[in-house]
Amino acid sequence: MTRTYPAAERTDVVDDMHGHKVLDPYRWLEDADDARTQGWGEQQSALLEHERESWSTRDTFAESVQALLGAGAVSLPVHRGARVFFTQRQPGQQFGVLFVREADGFERVLIDPMELDPTGSTTLDAWQPSKEGERLAYQVSEGGTEESVLYVMDVTTGEVIDGPIDRCRYSPVAWIPGGERFYYVRSLPPEVLPESERGFHRRVFLHTVGADAVGDANVFGAGMTMTNYYGVEVSRDGRWLQVSAAEGTEPRNDLWVADLTTTSADRPAFQHVQVDVDAQTSLTFGRDGRVLVSTDLEAPRGRLAVTEPGQWGSSQWVDLVSEDPEAVLESVAILDGSNLDEDLLLVTTTAHGVATMTLRRATDGTVVTEVELPGAGTVAGPIEQPTGGPVVWFAYTDHTQVPTIYSFDARTRQVELYATPPGSVDVPDVHSQLVTYESADGTTVRLFIVSPTETPDRPRPTVLYGYGGFGIPMQPGFSAAILSWVAAGGVWAVACLRGGGDEGEQWHRDGMLDKKQNVFDDFHAAARYLSAEGWTTPQQLGIYGGSNGGLLVGAALTQEPELFNAVVCVAPLLDMIRYTTSELGPTWTVEYGDPEDPEQFGWLHAYSPYHRVVDGTDYPATMFAVFDNDTRTDPMHGRKMCAAVQSATSGSRPILLRSEGNVGHGARKLDAAVEETADTLAFLAHWTGMEG
Repeated sequence: MTRTYPAAERTDVVDDMHGHKVLDPYRWLEDADDARTQGWGEQQSALLEHERESWSTRDTFAESVQALLGAGAVSLPVHRGARVFFTQRQPGQQFGVLFVREADGFERVLIDPMELDPTGSTTLDAWQPSKEGERLAYQVSEGGTEESVLYVMDVTTGEVIDGPIDRCRYSPVAWIPGGERFYYVRSLPPEVLPESERGFHRRVFLHTVGADAVGDANVFGAGMTMTNYYGVEVSRDGRWLQVSAAEGTEPRNDLWVADLTTTSADRPAFQHVQVDVDAQTSLTFGRDGRVLVSTDLEAPRGRLAVTEPGQWGSSQWVDLVSEDPEAVLESVAILDGSNLDEDLLLVTTTAHGVATMTLRRATDGTVVTEVELPGAGTVAGPIEQPTGGPVVWFAYTDHTQVPTIYSFDARTRQVELYATPPGSVDVPDVHSQLVTYESADGTTVRLFIVSPTETPDRPRPTVLYGYGGFGIPMQPGFSAAILSWVAAGGVWAVACLRGGGDEGEQWHRDGMLDKKQNVFDDFHAAARYLSAEGWTTPQQLGIYGGSNGGLLVGAALTQEPELFNAVVCVAPLLDMIRYTTSELGPTWTVEYGDPEDPEQFGWLHAYSPYHRVVDGTDYPATMFAVFDNDTRTDPMHGRKMCAAVQSATSGSRPILLRSEGNVGHGARKLDAAVEETADTLAFLAHWTGMEG
């Protein structure tokens, strides 16, 4: 089939980068407001609509995904005083709704995003009750921009008593006891910054509820790196203020504490815990006066130590839970109170992505008992009561169980069901397994395979998914997309690539900066493994990834196009020479490298997908999906790459652009998510030979 693609002028834009001529023929597609870009985009949408007519499985997948989301959702409970806060999404609701449960058990709605905005364009980004549960700080954004605006609500009346406070993207909120003041993070006003630096230059402020935010005290961050992110916490007793700083997304942080009983809240006297140390560290302040230290210092898989207030240096830490060579430390919860003979710790680890729990003595970290989980899956939490106690709550999910809330009681040593999603769902009969394969350099990599049969009975249409970046692990979890695909007869595989956190921080670092090619090699090897083991064939294999995973499949598209027949590349980074010129790009140089540095330019240019497109190549069927309000990965990446591949391909398989307005990189209403998933699955089904 011969396709006529929308005309895209190839210009002669060339940048001189460290003595290298870097061509950028589609630079004009970076400007979303350019009439040429808009006209080209409209034609791409028409082409997509024409191609969509041939996807015979789209309606079936839409119905299947909708049904598999029919259970709705429920979140972990957050206890504050006598109140419990949680979100719940009823079947068919567009968003989760924030509830409060009073001491008498009565539940009422605090925030329903659809009540705030019936168009579904407003999302509830974050929320944090005060320590007593009397007030609630919450953040919302519009149109997918993630540019959060902060408000404060009186929980008893539901009245908004403060806000809006803008420029609060990714801001934690740390309440001081009493509910009158809190610490938060806000970027500086754009009018005082160069245009290229707007949205950065964050600071930690102290805010008094009801006061004008213009007068908020700047307590931390002045004079520091403009791309720093800050974390801020106040201990549950209100004594200790903890501030962390990380340059962009770097896998290390600096850490300070201040004693709020001996220093003023608006001018805290900070003490160093670690500065200029290549490690990630955080503190938990126990009711017994000791300080728990979670760190990967000299322990890439993590360890738990203990120290005393004032003894902040790492030489004064004493290990409670040493590094496990086979498991990654994920979280620790304190179990205490008069009902227990001794204080205990509930420690969660993951072994190759699968969660395990142990109950340990708080005094020396020795194991008391293994805690039996509902299955081989993923745990979120546990969450303690701020006042302490013997009970904690955690969420559990795996490939066939919707996220469900459980409690663990240290008195009985039992895991009990606490809350389930409000609806029900019929989960198809699938098989899930974890296998190993070798990458190009001999490294052992793990791969989750979800399939209709336990072993390959015949080559089937298969989707290979990966991410491989920022230390994010691939763990088992309920997915309507995966289950819909497998129920239709396909196989879905998830590769635990280097660059992720599956095997600890060293695994991450083995796939970042100058070692990024390891991630792509791991992915290519997974594709070869699936074909060699009889799960699929290159003609029946599709690959799928989003964000950093979009970069992954973009690299696979240009490096090994013969390994698969279809590509879905969502919200990607693809021009790695200009990724720092827009959105959050400057915060990722610590992960990828900086093109302004000659050596790092070499790393990036070697794999940058946009610059590796070769004329005359028979490229797989490819759909680039971008979102107009994406403020993380600029949609210009997908536009430019689409134009380049359309111009270069010699084959008959389509190169398409799916562009969606009024949404961004993250959360969106349920209907929009279902439509996107249906398009993705139907496109992959059409080009991997899945029958409708």
